Amino acid sequence: MCGPRGPFDFWFLPPFLQRILSLATRVVLANSESGIIMAVRFTSALAALLVLVAGSVHGGEFQSAAAMRVFTPDPLLPVSGGVGEPNPVTKKLGELTARAMAFSDGQTTIAVVGLDALGFPSVLGDRVRKMVPRLPGENILIGASHTHSAPDCYGFPLPSGGFTGDLDYMNRVCEKTAEAINEAIDKLQPATLKISSDKAAERIAYNYYAPQLYDRRMAVIQTLASDGKVIGTLVNYAIHPEVLGSDVGVISPDCIGPMCDQIEERLGGIAVFINGAQGGMVTADNRDFAQPGDPVKGVSKDSRSWDECLRIGHLMASEAERIITKAAVQQQPAVLNTTRRVEFPVDSPLMRAIIAGSPLNYPHTDDFKITVQINLLTLGDAQILTIPGEALPNIGFYLKRKMKGKHNLLFGLTNDAFGYILTKVDFDSFERYSYVSRTSLGEMTGEILIENALQMIEAAGK
Repeated sequence: MCGPRGPFDFWFLPPFLQRILSLATRVVLANSESGIIMAVRFTSALAALLVLVAGSVHGGEFQSAAAMRVFTPDPLLPVSGGVGEPNPVTKKLGELTARAMAFSDGQTTIAVVGLDALGFPSVLGDRVRKMVPRLPGENILIGASHTHSAPDCYGFPLPSGGFTGDLDYMNRVCEKTAEAINEAIDKLQPATLKISSDKAAERIAYNYYAPQLYDRRMAVIQTLASDGKVIGTLVNYAIHPEVLGSDVGVISPDCIGPMCDQIEERLGGIAVFINGAQGGMVTADNRDFAQPGDPVKGVSKDSRSWDECLRIGHLMASEAERIITKAAVQQQPAVLNTTRRVEFPVDSPLMRAIIAGSPLNYPHTDDFKITVQINLLTLGDAQILTIPGEALPNIGFYLKRKMKGKHNLLFGLTNDAFGYILTKVDFDSFERYSYVSRTSLGEMTGEILIENALQMIEAAGK
């Protein structure tokens, strides 16, 4: 696993300065009676000087890199689509992966990771951050794709006793995620940036509760090396990747796997997926209109096959390629990161039981409040806000409308993944919202998120 560097590694400097420092260190070590002590003193002073030189020679140089790790369990483990007993599997279709992209402007370095997981709570995210000491923890953003065909990473307590998930597997996911981030940091190279957004084609996603009430906009971030080759392509789109679901005996990244495969085959580099505001209930549009459904309720039968995963995933990839192709190249984009620790009360009895009973020991106060990290990024001409769960699409539309970028992105299920996020007027209202209300932290979750997000957006605009 890629880990912390030694005392004489100079990854933060441009390559030609790294070579100067490495050569000077070897000379001192070879000629000094107190080699290590002298080398440390010498290289510390020289590094400080060369940082100043680097600032004038390479100050503001945009860099990027990407890396990927596979963490599909072997032997296979049961998969989870939410609270309750996981389901056994007999085969895999595609690999479960951690896909990381790093962005740096010489002052700020950010790592963004997309995981093939139902959710990745902050207690695991913090484990990853400890394994990447070269970056401040708040500069590491970890989002879950929300596939319903992967092993549980929550450790849901079970009424029968025990808990869901496999703790060794969760540790492996953390380790592989840290490996991907560390490799991306290692490989940072001069790059340019492209960002664009547009409405994606229909028949990718829809709102199961109200078919047209969802955000069709897809945003794409791409970085290019000096030779014009693609380093990485990040796709941001709101969808539940649950074509297969959790009860067909398959472990899979669902439609996100084929999307990434096609992007990498056609464009090169590493593909990353980060979800959006897909709560209540923006899901994959795998409706099979050839089968009889319920016209009164507007419910259709689903096509739950790998071919349907391929159709949706490849359509997502084609739309991402179309959208990013027209984007202008940004030569020296800024990378800015602001963070806020936000406290949310846990009012839901179900969510309290999960927090109190999970073996992951979720941090919380005695009166059941949890604290999560929210990021607001500026990346070139885009603004990116993280959402620590599954926000309903109306919240997503509202926040994007208030954001200040040319392109405004919401990274859902990022930095935490505790349930649905509704406004207080939606909470426990329609019968349709019974499930998403029960699996929300509480009535005020959406209000607290919106209030803090607006304050961060306002402060960033000053």
